[in-house]
Amino acid sequence: MAGNGVGTRLSALFLLVLLVITIGMMQVQEAEGRMCKTPSGKFKGYCVSSTNCKNVCRTEGFPTGSCDFHVTSRKCYCYKPCP
Repeated sequence: MAGNGVGTRLSALFLLVLLVITIGMMQVQEAEGRMCKTPSGKFKGYCVSSTNCKNVCRTEGFPTGSCDFHVTSRKCYCYKPCP
């Protein structure tokens, strides 16, 4: 019966550490600012490679881009820091 107390404490400690890590990650994202998502105006076709999407977005003046799901297909979306 003494082992049950140790297991419960370890579980509680694990959850506490996980909570602290999660809160820390949220603060990092908040400090970086939000990213605004815009569909690419130049990318054509089904988006398979985020590298190709990123390169097209850079020609449109965005710092980055990636293939994301949109309804039933994958489209190229460009990202930039929100104003």
